[in-house]
Amino acid sequence: MDIDTYFRFSLALVFVIALFFVLTLLLRRFGFGNAAATPRRQRRVSVVEVAPLDAKRRLVLVRRDEVEHLILLSGNGDLVIEPGIRAGFREAVAAVQADTPRADTPKGGEA
Repeated sequence: MDIDTYFRFSLALVFVIALFFVLTLLLRRFGFGNAAATPRRQRRVSVVEVAPLDAKRRLVLVRRDEVEHLILLSGNGDLVIEPGIRAGFREAVAAVQADTPRADTPKGGEA
């Protein structure tokens, strides 16, 4: 086999891989993929945060509509830790931090 055969084989391989890539993009564009099937604004369920506990367990915070659920995922089974958490935790934390005085502000109005 000469170098020309290897070159044609490599070119054909790159062409086939490119065809798979284009086909995948087209299928996702026309709604055959999970993520592209529903636009971002119409999704009702999303994963807010994932926190690994150890090698086999992790906590997942899932939002459905405006309610969040804390779920423990493990090899033995899944467990709902806290259902029905109202969304907006970050806003509540920001409001509490705005109300508490900071340590570097002078007390008694001293400047």
